[in-house]
Amino acid sequence: MKRQTNTSPAFPRLTRMSKTIAALMTLVLSAGIMCSCTPGNNGQDATTAAKSIYGGDIVLGITQEPKIFDPHTAVAAGDKEILFNIFEGLVKCTSDGDFVPALATEYSISEDAMTYSFTIRQNVLFHSGESMTSDDVVYSLKRAAGLDTGTPLVAAFAGIASVEKSGADQVIVTLKSPDAELIPFFTTAIIPDDVEDIGKTPVGTGPFVFESYTSGQSVVLTKNAKYWQSDLPYLDKVTFKITADMDAAFIELKSGTIDIFPYLTNDKAQQITDKYNIVSGGTNMVQIFALNNAVEPFNNPLVREAMNYAVDRDTVITQITEGYGSRLVTGMSPAMGDYYDTSLDGSFAYNIEKAKDLLAQAGYPDGFTTSVTVPSNYVIHVNTAVVLAEQLKKVGITLDIKSVDWATWLSDVYTGRNFDSTVIALTSEYSPRDVLSRYVSTSESNFINFSDPSFDEIYAQIAVASDEAQRVELYHQLLAILVKDSASVYLQDPSNIVAVKKDLTGYVVYPIYVQDLSTVHYS
Repeated sequence: MKRQTNTSPAFPRLTRMSKTIAALMTLVLSAGIMCSCTPGNNGQDATTAAKSIYGGDIVLGITQEPKIFDPHTAVAAGDKEILFNIFEGLVKCTSDGDFVPALATEYSISEDAMTYSFTIRQNVLFHSGESMTSDDVVYSLKRAAGLDTGTPLVAAFAGIASVEKSGADQVIVTLKSPDAELIPFFTTAIIPDDVEDIGKTPVGTGPFVFESYTSGQSVVLTKNAKYWQSDLPYLDKVTFKITADMDAAFIELKSGTIDIFPYLTNDKAQQITDKYNIVSGGTNMVQIFALNNAVEPFNNPLVREAMNYAVDRDTVITQITEGYGSRLVTGMSPAMGDYYDTSLDGSFAYNIEKAKDLLAQAGYPDGFTTSVTVPSNYVIHVNTAVVLAEQLKKVGITLDIKSVDWATWLSDVYTGRNFDSTVIALTSEYSPRDVLSRYVSTSESNFINFSDPSFDEIYAQIAVASDEAQRVELYHQLLAILVKDSASVYLQDPSNIVAVKKDLTGYVVYPIYVQDLSTVHYS
């Protein structure tokens, strides 16, 4: 096992995807106590600890009712944005899209990509006051990998063969087959091995401690006074206030009762600049007009292709996000760097006549009537459905909009797959494999019921491909298949526009769907 010592004093990085994964086979990342994130254009300027004010409470508005507090089983982005503050993994994704040591101080990957070795950080306490040990790490990773049950809770860990201690502070993860792209998934939370139900008792090591959850009202977190990063967090308490939707939250923003609100539309943001600073950044999200490939008429690829030509993406971006979004035609955002294939950008140019011709070939010369089920708490998706309905009328398609609450959307659409189409934003780990895993035919996340044997075959090759250039090419092939099969109508990667009260600083926009409140403080 080759090791290369990293002498950088803080935040040694596994840099943006395509630039460094090639070096994963020999790279060791190490760090002492990590310092605060310093945002660039995607956040407010952070002051030094000496000039920062400790204490105080804030209210952050959310429009999604939390469902799961078990970090290994949570799938909804709205759950994960809260849990990010409670739980931590062996590594952590930064606001720059880099991966740095967290509950591990260093790690290494064997040359054959079969073994991952972690040195566990000492003197870390769980919120219960108990010390975090290598036993807790082994327990957490085995639980996530399903080694005791046979059912992985984290799909990417299905290839783990064993997790074992080595000495007092080493944990060795051995794989069933080579995999050089597993580091992003070691953000998986480390939890105590003696908590019977982590979902009911969310005990982690993060900067904030779970205090309470009141359905329909709020999730309250309090400062972890014994956090291993001694200068963090600044705030004493954070309340995630649940609002019905963005419009309801906006009323509170105007009155000043919410301190931070993410995923705001630009038109609303510009109305409150007297009280709030407006920060923004890329999200690495994929807003999708998702078509259920298993139901008529979307089980016909010609119909799906027609839908792609019938949708004017540029108008959607202009009307819905006022131009603050990146146009998409396949299931990955350009934020993924080299893994994204720019050669696909010209696919599906808006063409009404071509859409009509494809519908006629598919047996629908006069169009058809279908439905789109959208979560009512996300105004952006509801409004997008309205725009889509107007556009599709031009090719004879009537789109009936069904607005449902978030719990119903999760149960009926995402889990039950009982829908014709939907509009939603797909989130992922900052990993190309995680982005595209939902299209594997057997994936539980494949709620659109996409199925292409060649996609499955190519996807399976990626984990065992040791050459970086080869993996990039394989990802490009997968993206091309999604275009060829017209899997769904991909719309945009919308920018995250965040309103932050003017007396607060340190808020940072991440390329993943999280709210990092550890660096937020009053100025």
